[in-house]
Amino acid sequence: MARHRRGVLTVWAALLVACALAYPALESRLTGMDFGVQGSESTQVDTLMATHFPQFGAEQDVIVFDSPDATADSPEFRATVDRTIVAAQKIPGVSGIIDPYRGPGQIAPGGRVAIALVGLDGDMAQRAATAEHLQTAIAATDTGALAAAVTGYSPVQNDVTAIQTDDLKRAEAIGIPVALLLLVLALGALVAALVPVAVALAGLALAAGAMFAMTAITSFDALTASMATMIGVGVGIDYAMFIVSRFREELSHGGVTGRDQHTAIGDAVGRALNTAGKTIIASGIIVMISLCSLAIMDAPIFRGITLGVALAVLATLAVGLTLLPALLAALGPAINRGALPQRFRPAETLDPDRLTTSTWARWARAVMRRPIWFGGLAIAILLLASAPILGIRYGLDMGVGTLADKPSGRATAALTANFPAGSLSPVEVFATGPDDGPLGTQDTARVRQYLTDIGRDDRIDTILPPQSSDGRLLAAVVPAVAFDSADADELVRDLRTQAADLGRDSGPTIRIGGSTAEFVDLAEEMNSKLPLVIALVLASSLLFLLVAFRSIVLPLKAILMNLLATGAALGLTVAVFQWGIGESVLGFTSTGFLQVYLPTVVFAILFGLSMDYEVFLIRRMREYWDTTGDNEHAVAAGLTHTARPITAAAAIMVVVFGSFVTADVLELKQIGFALALAVAIDAIIVRLILVPALMRLFGRWNWWLPAPKRARR
Repeated sequence: MARHRRGVLTVWAALLVACALAYPALESRLTGMDFGVQGSESTQVDTLMATHFPQFGAEQDVIVFDSPDATADSPEFRATVDRTIVAAQKIPGVSGIIDPYRGPGQIAPGGRVAIALVGLDGDMAQRAATAEHLQTAIAATDTGALAAAVTGYSPVQNDVTAIQTDDLKRAEAIGIPVALLLLVLALGALVAALVPVAVALAGLALAAGAMFAMTAITSFDALTASMATMIGVGVGIDYAMFIVSRFREELSHGGVTGRDQHTAIGDAVGRALNTAGKTIIASGIIVMISLCSLAIMDAPIFRGITLGVALAVLATLAVGLTLLPALLAALGPAINRGALPQRFRPAETLDPDRLTTSTWARWARAVMRRPIWFGGLAIAILLLASAPILGIRYGLDMGVGTLADKPSGRATAALTANFPAGSLSPVEVFATGPDDGPLGTQDTARVRQYLTDIGRDDRIDTILPPQSSDGRLLAAVVPAVAFDSADADELVRDLRTQAADLGRDSGPTIRIGGSTAEFVDLAEEMNSKLPLVIALVLASSLLFLLVAFRSIVLPLKAILMNLLATGAALGLTVAVFQWGIGESVLGFTSTGFLQVYLPTVVFAILFGLSMDYEVFLIRRMREYWDTTGDNEHAVAAGLTHTARPITAAAAIMVVVFGSFVTADVLELKQIGFALALAVAIDAIIVRLILVPALMRLFGRWNWWLPAPKRARR
């Protein structure tokens, strides 16, 4: 890369221009999140409805008509409704509409609010596009006297996606400048600080280009794009900073003067990649190993996050291993331009005496003098912080509360103020006979009795008259509680339990579907496979670290420490977002649960990211161990060399991830908080306390790896 730097930089310039042009196009192709689970009960209901009740579409939304003065029986109100419905029926993908004057209970008491039911066809991406076109067509019919807008799953997701995009831009506007400032302080020179930021942005552009190209065969949602940006920028800056820091160190060792200048620069680039470059490869592989474990979940949301974030990490590695060395070779000593005053700059080389006399060395030796006391205190703190996980509750907040200024938000507010809270997304009850065949007379009677029985539940407001097609029954149950509330989740579970009791002894098969049922199915899928995800992450990470560290103890110790750090971060996230501690400071109202997919996703990402600093630190310790064979010296020297860049890298990641706490969408706020907190815990408690304490306790066993027996002749 150094020898062919001009060609490499030229190719990258062309590629990044193309990717930059694709970035806005990617934003326009982002879809709402698909919470479905393959083969689940809610998915079966969707399939059966598409077969036997195609007129209702794959999704049922609501057009809300709201007037401050006119009532539904007035000519102007009716004229606007008719005009809106005609416009809506022309939108491709709209399967059917029931206007307010045809269906029961579609005009609110007082007559100033009415609703039309509209069905949408197609998959998630197609329904999102249809909902957008529908919203535009409806807005064009608005005369001012009567407001009309559509709400429902896809319209809400479209508007939440727009808010997430704004959140992402705001987080980038906060995180990247602050990260640049920290880099200047950490590296002591403006040019050296600009390089990691430029590399991270290049990696982000490459990831966006790759995601755009892949939209031809798959779809990405706004959460995936946000997480890819969050992780891509964080690891991109960190990885590049490690290489830049090592390059400057090697450059100062070799000296760059005279006719051998290019050779010396190339050698410095080579040594930087042979050390820090290997470290970022190991770290990136571990991150992707952890992410790939999510692919066992039979849910598009997990697979989308896996693919999107893995692309971001791969793009970061590609830039760090090709563009960055070419850029460093082109810059050479110019990497040190814009230097801070001497007293604010890090030492480019460390005097051998400083390996034992520096502040970090003295700290490491102080911890190693009392390893049990320091290690026990750190473990106690992490276990205490992890305790709230024992009471974790899962749910799914759709972010409707953030949509006050959006069309779907205004429509939702009018709908829930004048109709039952669950009108936004009713529960679907689908009944069939044996082998999904038609219902017999006796089974039909039993299904109708089931509907009568569940109608007495206080959590149910209305059960619309059941519809019959091909001998199957479909009923819409309108809950009295919000469709994304914990009460709605419990209602779905109870309805399924009662339906299972009815289906015993060759009775009718009753399935419960709808958005709330999808959330319940997603939670069950996650809970059932979370142990397998954890086992896969631990086993694969252990095998990889055995090779990377050439040790038995170090990988086991690293995994244990990462579990403690991840558990502490998730525990504190539960305390804040589930219990509501500090909600006024962070600007949110606790829902009483965490987003259902957050713990699994955060675990996989955090476990990979936490290994980043472990690999960087242990590899540097290994260099000194291989040279001296002195465990305590290796620990102190390794910590002295890496404490400043690790602290700086952690501070940058905390800033990048923490900037997402400013998001309006709750899930981004939760994810940003958990990741930022985990990195801080990992850098402070784990790397500075637990690592030296445990390294001292295990002594020479840290570096033990049984040698293979040689075959005798």
